[in-house]
Amino acid sequence: MRFGSFELDLTSGELHKDGQKVTLPPKAFEVLKALLERPGEIITREELRARLWPTGTFVEFDDSLNHAVRKLREVLEDGSESPGYIETLPRRGYRFAAPVESLVEPVSSPAVEVAPVHDRRGEGEARGAALGKRLAMVAAAMVAVLAILFAVNVAGLRDRILRLALPVPKIESIAVLPLANLSGDPEQEYFADGMTDALITDLGKISALRVISRQSVMRFKGSSKPLPEIARELNVDAVVEGTVQHSGGRVRITVQLLQGKTDRHLWAESYQRDSRDVLSLQSEVSQDVAREIRVAISPGESRRLATARSVNPEAYAFYLKGRYHYYKWTPDDFRKAIEYFQKAVEAAPDWAPAYAGLATSYGWLWIQGGLAPQEALPRFSAALNTALSIDDGVAEVRYALAASAFYYRWDWPQADREFQKAIALDPSLNEARFEYAWFLCSMGRFPEALMQAQLAVDRDPLSVSANLALGDICFQARQDERAIRQFRRTTELEPKDPRAHEFLSGIYEEKEMYVEAIREAQKAGAPPEKLVGLERAYRQSGARGYWESRLSEAKRRNAPFQIARAYARLGDAGQAYAWLEKSYQQHDWRMVQLNASRAWDPVRGDPPFQDLLRRLNFPLSHPFGP
Repeated sequence: MRFGSFELDLTSGELHKDGQKVTLPPKAFEVLKALLERPGEIITREELRARLWPTGTFVEFDDSLNHAVRKLREVLEDGSESPGYIETLPRRGYRFAAPVESLVEPVSSPAVEVAPVHDRRGEGEARGAALGKRLAMVAAAMVAVLAILFAVNVAGLRDRILRLALPVPKIESIAVLPLANLSGDPEQEYFADGMTDALITDLGKISALRVISRQSVMRFKGSSKPLPEIARELNVDAVVEGTVQHSGGRVRITVQLLQGKTDRHLWAESYQRDSRDVLSLQSEVSQDVAREIRVAISPGESRRLATARSVNPEAYAFYLKGRYHYYKWTPDDFRKAIEYFQKAVEAAPDWAPAYAGLATSYGWLWIQGGLAPQEALPRFSAALNTALSIDDGVAEVRYALAASAFYYRWDWPQADREFQKAIALDPSLNEARFEYAWFLCSMGRFPEALMQAQLAVDRDPLSVSANLALGDICFQARQDERAIRQFRRTTELEPKDPRAHEFLSGIYEEKEMYVEAIREAQKAGAPPEKLVGLERAYRQSGARGYWESRLSEAKRRNAPFQIARAYARLGDAGQAYAWLEKSYQQHDWRMVQLNASRAWDPVRGDPPFQDLLRRLNFPLSHPFGP
């Protein structure tokens, strides 16, 4: 086998560089041989384990394999940060990236002695025997050559033969696993994550394909789980994985398509572009993947996939850094996201996605209590209006407009329309889908809300946010046991995330199971002094003591909506309405919960409460009555 300036004799195990023999340790030879047999394909660590260390042999596998690969890299003078021969895929294994040539000695025909002519019949028989022998030897040689070419996949021969013999299986669902950062710079992780997001978004535009959304696939970043296990967890037919290198103004992406159940290699390709053409590069990769899985694409979807514009590389880098922090969902990270989105709009004032990111970051920072509404909302509106004036056909822009209509302006018909537009433009924008489910719930449209929430979980099964939406909507729809089961499962997805325990605590409050409510609040990380006071109040005065303690805490924080809720549970309807009026005047975003939340069942039928719902333009008919 020849690659670069090296030649490897597969029989003797000898490696030569420019004609000079190079010492190659036995295990390093076995690794190299395995890679050369299938160039361009991933050789998994499990395959190498079985090949290098047979069953029953005890070794510290990871250390031994890493040592063998290091030795091989030293011999080939191949750096791990910018490899010319051996690519490392951190979660999977290794791949030989350079062209490989098979060196096969030509087969010479044996000399044939011609006997003196004595008998023409005997002469014919002799000639026939010699010719048959010669043809048999040539046929055997051709079979041997083809076997070698097939084994080492020269010019993709094996892939083409196997794809003819084994057609691509039907693929209706797919996951894009986090692309590995091969730039040798941890600071470039945001770029690899951004490329992953872009592929998810582009493939998500294909209505015939279910594409797993970002939050679920990011849980497998750096994971060593076998691919079939990941495919089972995500419930997908196929998986896309690959690598990204971003340096010197150039971007190189290598991707491959694998069948989920079997880990069968279906297709692979490498792409390289200037940083300015990164959007067209993403589009090209998505179109190639779509073509390989042979999914039906409508003319409109095909046009959207093919539409890509150039982008200022500096602005795009800032945008990806903003997205990187945005998806961490904390007030501090929203502030960092705003910084990067602001830099992106300064570098590219005519690029709508950066303004959309700026708008939604301000919106979430307001909702999480990280920025006062009088500061957040004008900035939110300004960024949103600019995005709309630049390009109102971007899914993120329509989603920001829907969120504005829902949480800020309480324009229910516009919110409904814009959520649907955002989802139609990008079905993989799962954030818009589960927020739409919450909107439908707030309107009392529970069957539709449950359907959208379930779709959000199907597209993002490991997303805490999507699972929380489904659990809460189940509870508001009076499906209590299903809600509790859903939240219990959600606590297992991310044990450090307190939100599912907070929701469970709220459920147990509504069901008047106060001991359980306190226990879940403790698991959610509520301050110990608060829980001690709450527990003491409940022990001394029962449910009334519990809600009086909650009222005191809400007053200490000057939280009108929570104060109103505590008064409603204490049976003081007049105080509940007075504090709800303050929430209305302050334009508290929680007012969107008023129509559907079970917390207001004690006062739902009262005229003042119905009047407030009328002023908020909520539907006046409720599925479960006053």
